Amino acid sequence: MVQKLRVPLGFVIAAAVLYLAEPTQTSILVGLPVALIGALFRALAAGIIKKDSTLATTGVYALTRNPLYFGSSLLAAGFAIMSANELAAVLLLVPFMLIYPTVMLREEAHLARLFPDDFRLYKAAVPRFFPLPTLRFRPCFSFDQYLSNREYNVALGFLGAVGLLIIKSWLKMGNRLLM
Repeated sequence: MVQKLRVPLGFVIAAAVLYLAEPTQTSILVGLPVALIGALFRALAAGIIKKDSTLATTGVYALTRNPLYFGSSLLAAGFAIMSANELAAVLLLVPFMLIYPTVMLREEAHLARLFPDDFRLYKAAVPRFFPLPTLRFRPCFSFDQYLSNREYNVALGFLGAVGLLIIKSWLKMGNRLLM
């Protein structure tokens, strides 16, 4: 149930965050790099994963078992910073902290059933969420797989949301200049 609600809930939260946001140039400059790293992490993961057909263990999957969710957490943190609004930040971060741990555990149980031996070894070597602190990993990426996983929707949403925050910031600055 929680897993099915996370995407529609995400759209509702995004709309509320964009409405509540009070972005400034500074909040955008501080939050944007965090969100960009999150989007990049997600993109790199989407260019590898072939859901339920093979166990992804290369590229960013060699750093964390959940690079899509780690990237999503950075996206949420980056947008929380960019929003410059405490309620918007809570709306972004609290549902993430409540929903995704359960989702990760369910997905791991599913992978353990699909790939019992391989997943056991992978689980012993790679952390669940926070990436291994190393710069020595072999990048692996397929643009065709990225497209197949429709990760471009995240990139488009990212660009649209950042654009709206920038416009909101400019309008806020313009209103201050008029006063």
